[in-house]
Amino acid sequence: MITIYTSPSCASCRKAKLWFKEHDIPYVEKNIFASTLNPVELKDILAKSENGTDDIISKRSNIIKENKVDVDEMSINQLIDFIRTNPSVLKRPIMVDDRRIKVGYNPDEITTFIPAARRIASLACNHPNKCEVCPGCAKDAEEALKNLK
Repeated sequence: MITIYTSPSCASCRKAKLWFKEHDIPYVEKNIFASTLNPVELKDILAKSENGTDDIISKRSNIIKENKVDVDEMSINQLIDFIRTNPSVLKRPIMVDDRRIKVGYNPDEITTFIPAARRIASLACNHPNKCEVCPGCAKDAEEALKNLK
């Protein structure tokens, strides 16, 4: 399942959620300000990020700048506590599934969340614009996946 970490005033978060709805891809939304973030989830996000804190924390955040916080000098536990106390330092949206993470809304990169069957279908699609969600193509992809097994 895909989890999208959002904030209410975030335009990129709204775009990401709309993209998932338009592509009929289920997700769970977690408002980073509505409840305290779970340490296990934060460790998972950090583990999946290629560049650690650079990927998920906004160094331009007022909290970081005004308090001259150096997140790179923190231990993992200190960092987790800092983020839980100051969720506004997180870049948004953060989209996570069991294997990958994407931070921010990028219409080209978000396509990695399209299920494999749909991606295969788009390769086999005979429509002029190579649809992503065509029901006929999705059925063809399901058959193709069964034949691969």
